[in-house]
Amino acid sequence: METVLWIIGLLIAVGAGIGIGYWFASSRKGSVLRQAQEEAQRILEEAGSEAQRTVLAAQDQAMQIRSEAQAEIERWRNNLRREEERLQQRREKLDQRQEALDKREQMLNKRQSALDRQRNELERLQEERTKALEEVARMSQEEAREELLRIVAETTRQEMARVIREIEQEAREEGERRARKILTTVIQRMAGEQVAELTVSSVDLPSDEMKGRIIGRGGRNIRTFEQVAGVDVVVDDTPETITISCFDPVRREVARRAMERLITDGRIHPGRIEKVLADAQKEVDQQIREEGERAVYESGVASLHPELVKLLGKLRFRTSYGQNQHAHAIETAKLAAMLAAELGANVEVARLGGLLHDIGKAVDFEVEGTHALIGAEICRRYGVPEEVIHCIESHHHETDQQSLEAIIVEVADAISGARPGARRESLEQYIKRIRALEEMASSFPGVAETFAIQAGREIRIIVKPEEVDDLGAIQLSRDIARKIEESMEYPGQIKVTVIRETRAVDYAK
Repeated sequence: METVLWIIGLLIAVGAGIGIGYWFASSRKGSVLRQAQEEAQRILEEAGSEAQRTVLAAQDQAMQIRSEAQAEIERWRNNLRREEERLQQRREKLDQRQEALDKREQMLNKRQSALDRQRNELERLQEERTKALEEVARMSQEEAREELLRIVAETTRQEMARVIREIEQEAREEGERRARKILTTVIQRMAGEQVAELTVSSVDLPSDEMKGRIIGRGGRNIRTFEQVAGVDVVVDDTPETITISCFDPVRREVARRAMERLITDGRIHPGRIEKVLADAQKEVDQQIREEGERAVYESGVASLHPELVKLLGKLRFRTSYGQNQHAHAIETAKLAAMLAAELGANVEVARLGGLLHDIGKAVDFEVEGTHALIGAEICRRYGVPEEVIHCIESHHHETDQQSLEAIIVEVADAISGARPGARRESLEQYIKRIRALEEMASSFPGVAETFAIQAGREIRIIVKPEEVDDLGAIQLSRDIARKIEESMEYPGQIKVTVIRETRAVDYAK
């Protein structure tokens, strides 16, 4: 298009040149006209040549574009042809596979039909066989099954009991061996003193005359002492001794110190009593703080809330079965830390749980509930971690134990309380506990005799062999142990042994 326009432009220029030449020819005539004609002719020739070259170039370019387009079309045709051939091959393969699947399905259908016929035949034969057996045995299939199960149960019961005993014995021996090794290592590292204390509630007097001075004129001295100290002073016929009674061990300690100081000083009157009691209270408060700090230091605990330290100090004046609870808390913390280190548990959780496990005993005479739950609530109030609180509230199974550290604290508590010399028990309490053990074991069916031995640390039960078999004896020992755990309080552990003896007697005649 551009070439045509260019050619038209040239023609217009030529026409203009002719017009100009004509004008020059008419104006100058002669030579000028000839020159113009020559010039016009020359321009026309050049324009024709240029137009011819341009047309030839355009034709060459058009031919080149056409050749390229045909080559591209041919290439696409070849690709389409190859793709069509590939699809045709795939379609043929799929048709072959479908034919194979159809043949396989037909074969499977035939086999399934044959199997169905065989199953029906087997069921028919089984029914005929069952009917024949029922006619011979004169009992139904259900009755035969029940009889067989009964025979199998009777013959295998003794074998089951023997296997259970062997497995339990192996597990017990292995567990005892490992536990003995761990406990021996821990106890060797924990060389605690074997000391038990009794609550001091009596004050010695230089003479019986001092009783009158303690009572005072009209009883004013003893009334003042009891009101200010919050204790009961018992003055009886016991020679040269008075007794101080109070549920609060701290008040009892303050009263004891004040009474001893009054007796030593000899000046006993209401004003003097109040001053001496106030001084004794300050001394005891100071000792409580010191004992609490000592407990934290000796047990290796990093830091503790001041109120918890104070409660630990109060345990210095608290005893259980004659065992001082302050020393018991420190000892339990050390034992729990050593056990946790041996078993790969969290040492710090076990240590703190052992130190605080009986902290509720410092206030259990003031608050309703068990000392474990009271202690857990107190520790929760002062920001003790929950894993430590769980050790405290579960060491007597008020809640289910859910961590290894909780079990370790319970074991450490038992070791500290059950070791020789740790606790004392009155004869009356001892006899009562022994009788309760024997009566509890005798309450189970099939028990013939019961004997509490080894100071109540083991109970042996003899059962009636015709009522309790070997498997029942194993279950009976577990039931009795569980009932003892639920209904009795005792230091350490109690071993439950069930004895079953079968004697076969016959006579030769």
